[in-house]
Amino acid sequence: MFIGREKELALLQQDYIGKAVMVYGKRRVGKTTLIQQALANCQHQKVYYECSKGTMQDNINGFVQELVRAKVLPVPLSFNTLQDVFTYLNALPQKMVIVIDEYPYLKTMTDSATVDSIFQNIIDNHLSNMELILSGSHIGMMKDLLQEKNALYGRFAVTIKLNELNYLDTAKFYPDKTPYDKVAHYAVFGGSPFVNQALNPTASLRENIISTILNPVSAVYLYASQLLLSDYSVKINAERIFAVIGNGKKRYTEIEDKLDVKKTGNLSKQIKSLTDLEIVSRNTPINKIGDNKKSTIEINDNLLRFYFTFVYKNASALQVLGAEAFYDEYVAPALTDFISRRFEGICRDYFSLQVRSGKLKGVRNIGSYYYDDPVHRKNGEFDVALERADGYVIFEVKYYAQPMTLDEIHREAQQVKDIKELTVNQLGFIAINGFVEQEKPYAYLDGSDIYMSEG
Repeated sequence: MFIGREKELALLQQDYIGKAVMVYGKRRVGKTTLIQQALANCQHQKVYYECSKGTMQDNINGFVQELVRAKVLPVPLSFNTLQDVFTYLNALPQKMVIVIDEYPYLKTMTDSATVDSIFQNIIDNHLSNMELILSGSHIGMMKDLLQEKNALYGRFAVTIKLNELNYLDTAKFYPDKTPYDKVAHYAVFGGSPFVNQALNPTASLRENIISTILNPVSAVYLYASQLLLSDYSVKINAERIFAVIGNGKKRYTEIEDKLDVKKTGNLSKQIKSLTDLEIVSRNTPINKIGDNKKSTIEINDNLLRFYFTFVYKNASALQVLGAEAFYDEYVAPALTDFISRRFEGICRDYFSLQVRSGKLKGVRNIGSYYYDDPVHRKNGEFDVALERADGYVIFEVKYYAQPMTLDEIHREAQQVKDIKELTVNQLGFIAINGFVEQEKPYAYLDGSDIYMSEG
């Protein structure tokens, strides 16, 4: 099932004979499916080769085998270099699209700069009858190809960075669920097409969690526990950091204290590496940009976040209890709070989509808002803040199983009014299951609003 990616698909379906294209994104985000979909109706000859972690010669031989399988070559021929292969292909009369997937693997046994220089030469001199698509899952190494210092800088006619599906497109995997359940599934499983295809769209959240994330032989469990970490865990010691964040320690100083790494100074480098790889992000309230003390470190991938919140630290208990009992004891008591925090992010994404579609104008920035209330001796954050020239639009977000009451609205409204420093242009509420009663002058959104299409 191919869902979303309309803009990326249209871009990749264009004819790039004589040029190179780059497609990158983390594992299981749908790169191969996108490429295959784009080439499905392509009239040119197509060759797809996935690189291995072997030697360059191993990969040359593997590439030749794919050329034979695609009937570009009648029999396996012997080549000493990749340039030799492409020189030969460039002399053939037919037009071709060549896909080199997992390009970073070519660099595991060969000097990285040398490999990039080889492909610079190929792109510059041996593509007259070919389109070359380079694809890869290692975010850092693929982004390096776009840097001015790299031999491949400026060599790509188009670059496509594939992210996870947004919450709207992800909901198409389970279209008949209520907004309440759509939020829950997205909060737990995220936007990976691979993961969502493994779900039963008619099953409950509990059933889907038990059959996938809590099932040690399921592909989703293996993805969460191994594949997501495969490229960087050893180098960056990511698992320890993720475990601390999963335990609720999200400020830099909290993570530092928990890991006891103040003296080494390595944590800052590790966080930067994970940020560069887009595995984690620093989230700072909209009114405290640049204030690291107010920022939190968050795991970007919802599935990975769930795994390190509930499963990683309790792996032994999962083996002893089994999936169903483990869910009831370890997951169920804290699951609603976990989903609620993810719902806040969905709501911010909703407004981002509204801005990009032109439905919402005049918004400079979107985030949370940090407040300090000395009178009542408390501080915290308002869930959604839209910054405008004339002040802020503030929305408080509630993932309630029941409609939000008027008393709850009054309490939340008063909390906002108590912050004298805050200029509020509009105050509103987002309740996934709606409202018992609505009262002016506030704005109201519910689950049906959040799951309206962006078009």
